[in-house]
Amino acid sequence: MTSTETRHDLTGTVVGRLADLAADIRTTGLPAELRKDVARRVLDLLGNSLAAHDQPSARAVTEVARNWSGATAATGIGTGERFPAATAALVNGTLAHSMDSDDTHLPSVLHPSASVIPAALAVGEAVGASGAAVLDAAGVGIEIVVRLGMGGYDEELGNSEFFERGQHATSICGAVGSAAAAAMLYGLDAEGIADAMGIAASFGAGLLEANRTGGTVKRTHCGWAAHSGVTSAEFARAGLTGPPTVIEGRFGFLHAFCGDRADTAKVLDGLGEHWELPGIFFKPYPCNHFTHAGIDAARALVRDGLDPADIVEIQLGVPKPVLRTIAEPPASKAAPESGYHAAFSGPFTVARALLGGSGLGVGHADFTDEAAKDPRTLELARLVTSYSDDRCDEIYPHQFPAVLRVRIRDGSWHEARVDHNRGGPANPLSDDELTMKFDLNVEGRLSPESAAEVAGAALALPAAESLDALMATVRG
Repeated sequence: MTSTETRHDLTGTVVGRLADLAADIRTTGLPAELRKDVARRVLDLLGNSLAAHDQPSARAVTEVARNWSGATAATGIGTGERFPAATAALVNGTLAHSMDSDDTHLPSVLHPSASVIPAALAVGEAVGASGAAVLDAAGVGIEIVVRLGMGGYDEELGNSEFFERGQHATSICGAVGSAAAAAMLYGLDAEGIADAMGIAASFGAGLLEANRTGGTVKRTHCGWAAHSGVTSAEFARAGLTGPPTVIEGRFGFLHAFCGDRADTAKVLDGLGEHWELPGIFFKPYPCNHFTHAGIDAARALVRDGLDPADIVEIQLGVPKPVLRTIAEPPASKAAPESGYHAAFSGPFTVARALLGGSGLGVGHADFTDEAAKDPRTLELARLVTSYSDDRCDEIYPHQFPAVLRVRIRDGSWHEARVDHNRGGPANPLSDDELTMKFDLNVEGRLSPESAAEVAGAALALPAAESLDALMATVRG
C-alpha cells in the first residue's frame, strides 16, 4: 500500500532522483559484478555478526528484542529465533557493528553495510524475495548511504562535517539507505521509496562521544539505523509521507546535520553511472579503520627484522582528523579501559601488531578485556606519540594512511609508511582472505563444514530463489 494523500511533486529533488534509481534498479537489476560485490559483503557481515554474540551490546539488544511482540518473519543471526522484520534488523545490525569488523567507505568516513544489509535481509526474508532482489536492494541502499555521507564531507576542512560535529554518519545516513532498501523489497513505487527515505531522515541518530570516553552504545547504532529504515518503509507502505526536499531543504537532512558546508551535488554526481559500491573497503582487522595503516606499518617493520624488545620510542603519524578518534585523550588511548576501547586506540593497536597479533594481523583475541591489560602491550603503547603527518593529510580521506617511526636502543630510526589500506581496491582482500576472515570470525561457533555451507550460500545469492537456504545456515 502507498499513501492515499496527494503525492508530492518530486521533480528535480534529491530524494526523487535517489528513488528513481532505486525503482529502476529493481526493474533492471544491478550489473553482475556489483551483485557479486554485495554477496561478498553479505558473507563478511554474517561472519562479523556471528563473532559478536558474546558482546554485551548484542546480548542486551537481543534480550530486549525477545520481549517485543509481532509476526515472526525474519531470522536473528545465530540466535535460533525469528522476529518481526524491523526487530530482526535491529538485532542483526547491532551484531554486525559490534566487533568493529564491518566495511568502510573512506571518502564518506562511514560504515554502510552494517545497517543496510540487515535491513535488506530482514525484509527480503519476510517477503520471500529472491537473492538477486535482496542484493539489488542492498546495493542501492549502500550507494545512497555513502553518497549522503559524501555530501557532508568538506574538502577544505579535510573531514566529514558529521564527524566534526560529533555525529555518527554511519547510523544517520544508514537509516536512509536502509529505508530505500526495505522499500524496494516491499514493492513501493518511486514515490513510496522517496517517502520511506524522507521518513527515515527524521529517525537517523548517533553520537560519537563513546569513541572518546567509553560506553558500548555505539555498537547499537547500525541496528537502530536498520530498524529505523525498515520501520520507515513500513510507515510509507501504510500511507505516511516524507517531505520532498528532505535532503536539500533549509531544514532538511544535509543542512540540519552539516550546515552550510554540505554539498548536495556530491550526492547526485554520476548517480546510476558511477558506483561507489566496489570501492568500499573490507576490514582485515576488527578495530577502528583509522588504526589499520599503523598496524600494517608495524607488521612491515617486524617483517624487516625489528625486535620489539629493542624499541625505546615510537612515533605514529596519521591524518589530523584521525587524531581525535585514535589518539585523544592520550592517557586513555595508551591504557584503554576495555578491549572494545582498545580497538579505537592507535598506540594499543600498533603495540599489538609489533608483538605479533592474531588473525590476519591482529584479531579478536587482541581486543578482549584481558588483552587490554596485557603488560607488554601497555608498555609499548606508552612509548607511542601520535602526530599529524602532512603527507597523510594530503591523502586522507581517499585512504586512511599512516607512517610509523621507531627508535631502538642503538639510536637508529626505522620507518614504514602505508599509503594504501589493505582491503581496498589498491590492496584488496582476495576471496581466500575474505573467506579466512569469515572462518576466523565463526571459529568455535560453527564447525568447518557449517562455515563452508554459510559461505557457499552467501556467495550463491545472485542465483538463489529465496533467502531460505542462507538464513537456515545462520539461524543457530
